Amino acid sequence: MEGMKQLTKEQRCAVVRCLVDGVSIRATTRITGVAKNTIQKLTRALGEACLAYQDNLLRKLPCKRIQCDEIWNFCYCKDKNLPDEMRGQPGVGSMWTFTALCADTKLILSWKLGARDAANANAFMRDVASRLTQQVQLTTDGMNKYLDAVSDHFGPFIDYAQLVKLYGTDHEDYRYSPGKCLGTKRKTIFGNPDPKHVSTSHAERQNLNIRMQNRRFTRLTNAFSKKAEMLAYSIAITFMYHNFVRVHQTLGTTPAVKAGIDNHRWTIGDIVDLLPLTIYNTRPQKSHN
Repeated sequence: MEGMKQLTKEQRCAVVRCLVDGVSIRATTRITGVAKNTIQKLTRALGEACLAYQDNLLRKLPCKRIQCDEIWNFCYCKDKNLPDEMRGQPGVGSMWTFTALCADTKLILSWKLGARDAANANAFMRDVASRLTQQVQLTTDGMNKYLDAVSDHFGPFIDYAQLVKLYGTDHEDYRYSPGKCLGTKRKTIFGNPDPKHVSTSHAERQNLNIRMQNRRFTRLTNAFSKKAEMLAYSIAITFMYHNFVRVHQTLGTTPAVKAGIDNHRWTIGDIVDLLPLTIYNTRPQKSHN
């Protein structure tokens, strides 16, 4: 097994390729020959780099239509299995990833990992508002915690609507899927949103991509994150791949190119190049002769 400082760029690229294609850490170890702890160290270092890069670059965006949604997974263990002394602590049990997606470019411009509560909804909307340059049309689901958050950070300069889904209860596979969707209800909250663009379909479709591309989100497996910190790093890498590398079928290019924040499609190698130079200081292999 290779250590962190001994990995070549090709090995790092192979690891990252596995991780963004929904391969588990143990399977990545078997495929690439890189040790599990080394993969974790690479995830941490690259995740920090991806967070910093996107935080700095995804600013002053001319988006017109934003869709927001939340996707669930869990960290450490599910809520029902949490020890009594850990209940109520942040970073364990149910975790939600709030995402803001530009409906025109499919760019994920902001995300927030945490509980599905007012504090995180507020922090999320503050970040979304800070990245935009003009009045937008915003659509969220019916979570009432968004109401004050949107009002506080956008004020009157937004066209905001909620899309509320109405579910039935007679679903045979209720343990793993929601009930049958009986319809939707559009609610204008602020401004004058265009009814034909009151939708969260792109954000919900992106939720499927997240579950397919990030093994930590795959349900009914033992691939969940043990620490929220590592979950956050893996999300940053997944969204870096989505924004800059993966060609969206309906766009014919990457979201970053479509949004005008980059002029070419990135490769996995370009993402790996975001790593601090100190990580590339390789030690010579010891001779066994």
